[in-house]
Amino acid sequence: MIKASDGLILEVFKQYEALKFCIFSQNDTSSTVRHYQQQRVSFNEIKMLSRETVSILNRIERSYDPEPDLLKSFQKTAQLLWDHLLPRQIKDRLKNSASTGLTLSLDEELIDIPWELVFDGHEFLCLKFNIGRLVRTKEYVVPALYRDINSTIKMLILANPTNDLKSAYEEGLNIRNQFDKKRQSLHVDFKSNRVESIYVKKTLRDYDIVHFAGHCEYDADEPEKSGWVLNDGRFSIEDILALGHSHCLPNLVFSNACNSASQQNESIGEDYQTRAYNLAAAFLFSGVKHYIGVARRIEDKQALIFAREFYSRLLNGQSMGEAVRQARLKLFRQDNAAGLSWANYLFYGDPDFRVFKSKNKAFNLSLSQLLHKHKKGLLRALAVTGIAAGLALSFLLIREISPTDRYLYTRARNMYLKGDNTAAAATVNRIIDRNPRYLAAYALLGDVYQRQGDFDRALKYYFDYALHSQKKADMKNLAIAYNGIGWLYYNNGNYPKAMEFYEKALEISRKYNDKLNEAASLRRMATWYVDKQEHGKALELLAKSSEINRNHPNSREHKYNLACDYFSMAYVFTDKDDYASAKEFYEKSRKLFVKLKLPHELSDCYFNMGEIASFEKDYKKALEYYDKGIKIDQSRGNLPALAADYNMLGELYAQMGAPDEALEQYGKTIKLCKQIDAPQELAWAYHNTGLLYKEKNQKNKAREFFRSAQEIYRKIDTPAYQEIRKDLLSLDE
Repeated sequence: MIKASDGLILEVFKQYEALKFCIFSQNDTSSTVRHYQQQRVSFNEIKMLSRETVSILNRIERSYDPEPDLLKSFQKTAQLLWDHLLPRQIKDRLKNSASTGLTLSLDEELIDIPWELVFDGHEFLCLKFNIGRLVRTKEYVVPALYRDINSTIKMLILANPTNDLKSAYEEGLNIRNQFDKKRQSLHVDFKSNRVESIYVKKTLRDYDIVHFAGHCEYDADEPEKSGWVLNDGRFSIEDILALGHSHCLPNLVFSNACNSASQQNESIGEDYQTRAYNLAAAFLFSGVKHYIGVARRIEDKQALIFAREFYSRLLNGQSMGEAVRQARLKLFRQDNAAGLSWANYLFYGDPDFRVFKSKNKAFNLSLSQLLHKHKKGLLRALAVTGIAAGLALSFLLIREISPTDRYLYTRARNMYLKGDNTAAAATVNRIIDRNPRYLAAYALLGDVYQRQGDFDRALKYYFDYALHSQKKADMKNLAIAYNGIGWLYYNNGNYPKAMEFYEKALEISRKYNDKLNEAASLRRMATWYVDKQEHGKALELLAKSSEINRNHPNSREHKYNLACDYFSMAYVFTDKDDYASAKEFYEKSRKLFVKLKLPHELSDCYFNMGEIASFEKDYKKALEYYDKGIKIDQSRGNLPALAADYNMLGELYAQMGAPDEALEQYGKTIKLCKQIDAPQELAWAYHNTGLLYKEKNQKNKAREFFRSAQEIYRKIDTPAYQEIRKDLLSLDE
């Protein structure tokens, strides 16, 4: 396991009728002197507010459609906790910090306070920070034995041990399936149905990670008898403490079970945090480093969503705290905060700790942020190597169809090329209604929705394309579908998923000697490596792809792919600041597209050639190229491309010292992005607009747009969120 990046530590001590606070960065842990602040608080008032929080949670959980006033009341109560708990300097540090990690070091007497749910007026702490709890106790703690991590991590999943929770069984299966791709570095054992306590006692210490999905009961009369419900009784707090005396326990225990499961009354008890802590403490005292538990009742669907998102993030190399926060945000966005299911979870341990090493440092960076870090504009993201390639290959898909369907498909494709997306979608849907096995229809419909910025529907039809290709055992089309799915994920910022599907496409292509799709897969993977700044690897893959395509000089499809290879090579050279080579390869690409009579593929060429001209301060030439690209995208009705076009044109005007013209273009992007699903383009336009207003010394306007950008980046989790925090802070300097 690996230690992650720097974060904040907030220490809170109880001292008579006051709380003593100290906040510092982990970089300052070796500091000889630290500043503490003491604040008198009314513990009765804090207790009352905590009870009010519980009361509102109960009312929301009992309501199928929570009232907006109830949710506002929850925020107001959580904000009062912020007001009454924390000194001003602590509030300022939390509000203005660029850190994402926050470790709460608490006295045991303070665990009942819902620290994670404190609301600063804009955000809840647990949605803003990667929060983990560390607890100080007066009890004597036997020094724990911590296990060493070997190269292969062992995981135990205990799902539905009492054989009466179908949803818990499904949760366990889902998690096991998630880990299939990590089989070389992770060994998973799955145990379900009639799990007995002797089995858990004998095997628990053999594992690094344990996930429990089942019942958990709390015994009010004898709390030490509380614990997980197994087939022959409970695996109790007493049992856990006894195990820890002789050998090390797992590094992570995730108890996705409800502490009130044995009660008929679904209401949350006022001591729900204490109940959750009792089980957590038993594991922590016995040598478990990290513990995730459920503080109150949660619906099966939400429990599964949280667990899947948490483990997905963990597998991709994110820290414990980040994985928990992202799982909370997943529920927050899905439920629109209404059910407050995201508030159910508590995490004890170091939030900056990683289980798996991240193989890809650029996973959370969009292409636009990477290029901005190199003081460049947003180069067009290789649309010619993505969905558009499906059109050039579309005649490969038209087989075993009636003349009527062939006619309708050709008509729909022409509508698409002319930018009539609505008519194209309607025509393709007619084809699917007539012939659900017509593969080309699903690909074209996915392209239409991608162009309109509807990621979810585009992804749905590409998965339908893959499914029908599998049913027909058509491996060529399956490879095209997987590459298309990967490209959709790539454009949506989900780089791990993108590479997963590119690799699937490459494997199938090589297995069935499909050179065309093998080359296409290599090119897409090269684009992925550009985002990692691994130019050598990208060029190596492009060399392999172009060699395949040059070996088929009489094939129109391979010529198309070769044009895409040249485009991608130019893209790599631009990112390396080798503009002479970039221009050479863009021109090769452009000439091939013209020769193939594919004018619609030229927009990206023109925009990226315009970007090079802007880097070289030849603004007149840049404007000429941009104008050509915009006219093509307008003729196609390509809304996502136009949103990027106007953003890039705005940046060009800003470089030219024409702020009013730049603001006009950013305004076009903002208006367009609100019509489609393009959050990163919208955030980028907001940020650019804020920077212009900052230059104009209109700080209130700048602050407004920075905050709009920040809110989007917070949800999609990009490092630009931290950059905009700094921009906001700079307005007060």
